[in-house]
Amino acid sequence: MKYIKGNIENGLTPITSSWMTHLFQNGPLLKDVLHEYGSPANIHHLDSFSENVTVFKEAIEHYEIAYQIYYARKANKCVSLVKRAFELGIGVDTASFRELEQCVQLGGTAKNVVLTSAIKTPNQIKLAIQHEIPIILDNLDEWNLTYKIASELQKKAKVGLRMSGFTVENEKLYSRFGFDIDMLVEDTISILEEEKYKDFIAIEGLHFHLDGYSTTQRGKALSDCLSLAEKLVLRNIQIKFIDIGGGITMNYLESKEEWEAFTKNLQHAVLHHLPTGTFSNNGLGYKNINGALEGKLNTYPFYNECNGIDFLRNVLDFKDAAGHSNAYKLKKQNIQFRLEPGRSLLNQVGITVAKVVHRKKDAKGQWLVGLDMNMSQMMSSSADFLLDPFVLYNENPSEEEVAVYFTGAYCLERDVLLKRKITLPQLPQIDDIVVFVNTAGYMMHFFETEAHLFELSSNLNFTQTEGNPSLENFTKDVEI
Repeated sequence: MKYIKGNIENGLTPITSSWMTHLFQNGPLLKDVLHEYGSPANIHHLDSFSENVTVFKEAIEHYEIAYQIYYARKANKCVSLVKRAFELGIGVDTASFRELEQCVQLGGTAKNVVLTSAIKTPNQIKLAIQHEIPIILDNLDEWNLTYKIASELQKKAKVGLRMSGFTVENEKLYSRFGFDIDMLVEDTISILEEEKYKDFIAIEGLHFHLDGYSTTQRGKALSDCLSLAEKLVLRNIQIKFIDIGGGITMNYLESKEEWEAFTKNLQHAVLHHLPTGTFSNNGLGYKNINGALEGKLNTYPFYNECNGIDFLRNVLDFKDAAGHSNAYKLKKQNIQFRLEPGRSLLNQVGITVAKVVHRKKDAKGQWLVGLDMNMSQMMSSSADFLLDPFVLYNENPSEEEVAVYFTGAYCLERDVLLKRKITLPQLPQIDDIVVFVNTAGYMMHFFETEAHLFELSSNLNFTQTEGNPSLENFTKDVEI
């Protein structure tokens, strides 16, 4: 079998790792994997996860501050990643009862688990209190529910307060989550300080999770929380940790030039100045309103020069008006720095592999290549997954170039797996293999459903060894 990246010209070339290439070069083995485990199969490389954790640890330790990293479990549902996180000495951020329960079953404790759910049900709060796991509270109703359950259990709940409403560059940032930071000291704290709460709730930290990917916003929010912590000391509330949440950008693409060219060509296509490069000329957020371009690209920023530890350094190096960096103030105030990366810890950790089931030409003359998977098995909040896939051909391509769209198994017109047109050297044949790379973070699982009673995708771990790999190099994800 020979593997080819889609869109040799006008492409969006993904960064790939040696373990991925190793599998591409062993196409017959991937056919065996799909025969054994079904299509699609999500293949994970846990050692890449370990490498990402090490890089983050070393970057933070350079600042000589107390810290804890929490892997954001919601980014990927594989239990193996939770086990590996605990083995590496980092924590896990949980956002549902089952996530929390599984972490406890795997040995998670107050030192390495946190509960941050958007909606906290009584069973979540009860389990967290029983195991002394910190709960990040979003509102007064959650506070009162936590007090009620803690008093019934006769145990003290450890909590952090989620903050929002930070003012950055004269703009107050809106979020549906959290307590407004401008109201906390003057208004909310007076409620939280009532005598009846003191035996059952202990405020230990502050938390925020900002939408978007601005290091300036995160730096300012952390700085404001550090200032808030100083004010809370005067109210006899000692803040032990500040958690900046996730949203640390990663870079998927090799080329800035390709990214800029894609964006420019998409805009021109929406305005009908170029032939379309997307299914039904989908603007992915851009719109043609009376000949004028409006809107913005509604996808993840797949190319980022500031990503990973550089992103994190910008947040920690952010200086307040007095010229003091966040790292300096964390150390001076003896506050532990916490973060909850998901996507960036899963960089280069996973691929999604599916087989070709059919090919057809539609009424517009477009080639549609049907894969044995559905759109929910590679879907996030992005309008599209803007990386070129790889095709593994059973026979050498004949160089009869063809443009295709990959379609899925749902009975929906919109089940088009990639909105982008993918140009290939030959029309794929039935049982050829298509590989989508770097899908572990917020792609392969985040919106996966069992509609039509489809089986969920198989989740496998690949262990790379010397020599040619075999099926023995693949194991199913841990089950609880």
